[in-house]
Amino acid sequence: MSRGLPDTEAIAESGSDLDRLSPDALVSRLVEAQRDVVDAVYAERETIARVVEEIARRLERGGRLHYVGAGTSGRLATLDAAEMVPTFGIEPELIHAHIAGGASALVRAVEGAEDDPAEGGEAMGDVTADDAVLAISASGGAPFVIGALAAARERGAFTAAIVNSEAAPLADAAERVILLRTGAEPIAGSTRMRAGTAQKIALNTISTATMVLLGKVYENLMIDVVATNRKLRARACRLVQRLTGVDEARAAELLRAAGGRVKCAIVMQRRGVDAEQARALLDHRHGHLRDLM
Repeated sequence: MSRGLPDTEAIAESGSDLDRLSPDALVSRLVEAQRDVVDAVYAERETIARVVEEIARRLERGGRLHYVGAGTSGRLATLDAAEMVPTFGIEPELIHAHIAGGASALVRAVEGAEDDPAEGGEAMGDVTADDAVLAISASGGAPFVIGALAAARERGAFTAAIVNSEAAPLADAAERVILLRTGAEPIAGSTRMRAGTAQKIALNTISTATMVLLGKVYENLMIDVVATNRKLRARACRLVQRLTGVDEARAAELLRAAGGRVKCAIVMQRRGVDAEQARALLDHRHGHLRDLM
């Protein structure tokens, strides 16, 4: 297929006066440029839903989710992966993020790291047919990311891509493609702006929806939160109070007995069982609290 210049490299002619604007006008222009980014993600909602379904299926049967990216895309993916563990109580080994250039690329650009497809393929060394791999690249042309996704697909993993350009070679390597049509950037080629914002929204949506399907959310409550600090311990206590009707002291007692696990504490109170029995009830229902309320 013939590929032209990526949409993300287009120059917005209407922004040619950017360096002549006053601070007020400049800020207004940059914020205004983000206003239709949500629409770009919303337009892909059906494809995103299919990706979410497949990722949830893989995780539910013991597979893992891998993110792959370079530069801004890789950093956003790594952030999303890191936040899933404390937010939803998922086991760390189930979520992996791979960024071109390795961990050092998270804080400083590693020039040329994204140009080696073989490195991307090697990053997928332990991917199996049970896994899902989500690749993120604004232009869809980062060789590291393309190489990784191609290798993952050869291994039988479910593969999906988030791109911001129709001229995206990465799309050829993916089973599902989420095309976020964000067009030209306020600063030409700076995909940390419109493209990055759209990617962040898409990643938030995919990870959150996946966790909801896996029973990590009840109603709109973060019931698998890992209470690792004072703020989160207080939140966990409030959740137990809200969903059982007990007072703060009793909620704290339940949480201590449940090892800090909100769902377990709730089931203990609602079903009149101990922590071991509550865990067994939850395990039998694959962690879905709804079935026990």
